[in-house]
Amino acid sequence: MTNQLPFKFGSEVYTWFMSNNGQTHEGRLGHFIEVIAKAGFSGIQPIFTWMGDLQDADKLEAKLKEQGIELAALALALDWNEDGETEREREVADHAIRVLERFPGAMLNTVQIPTGRHNLAERQKRLVKTVNAVSKRAADRGVPCSYHPNSPHSSIIRTAEDYKVVLEGLDSSVTGWTPDVGHIINGEMDPLTKMKEYQHLINHVHYKDWNGDPEFTLMGRGKVDLLGVTQWLKDIDYKGWIICEDEGEEALEDPDFVTIHDGNWIQKDLIPNLK
Repeated sequence: MTNQLPFKFGSEVYTWFMSNNGQTHEGRLGHFIEVIAKAGFSGIQPIFTWMGDLQDADKLEAKLKEQGIELAALALALDWNEDGETEREREVADHAIRVLERFPGAMLNTVQIPTGRHNLAERQKRLVKTVNAVSKRAADRGVPCSYHPNSPHSSIIRTAEDYKVVLEGLDSSVTGWTPDVGHIINGEMDPLTKMKEYQHLINHVHYKDWNGDPEFTLMGRGKVDLLGVTQWLKDIDYKGWIICEDEGEEALEDPDFVTIHDGNWIQKDLIPNLK
């Protein structure tokens, strides 16, 4: 998407993952890259453990160059429920960091897979410790990092109280925060208010729309003030990525359509209305 804005728009791949927990579209990252480029996005954020043979940095770079888009970030989604990383979690994280070293400026976007709100205080403490440790290793190798909360009822960071504990525990010298406007409103918070509160941490942004029926909807059809948030990001001269991660129910049947819709909506309905 070519414009005079200080930020760039990209797309996640979770839209495809929604169908049968990704099994329907497993191993199709090359196709996702093609659709995201066709939609007019400038970049992509794949889920690292769902990249198939494109975890190979040479193959990934070649495919991105073919389609003319950038690697905006990699989503590193792991359980992180122990007091520190498991051996496998560390291996996966270090592999993702090695791939990102090939793409200067691309973000390591850390996110915990929700597994329940039991033992909440202790597990939040463990999460902060692990995210800071992973981010420190990445930062030491020149890879920028950002932590992404989510909002399922099984997530340990979905409410305002959770945000205060976890965001204020992040080591801001090695990681920032990815506000996901859909997850914020799904946790009964106002996205722009929360973003202003922790503005100093923002270095990556995720967009999805929400209508409370029961949760997310196609971008532009919900209650998130996407125009207001985007205008604010422009006003503060935010220079990172805005990554669209549409979880509307249409994605279950036709994620290609959803991705094309989002690209068109941004270009025709969002950007032209910015001041």
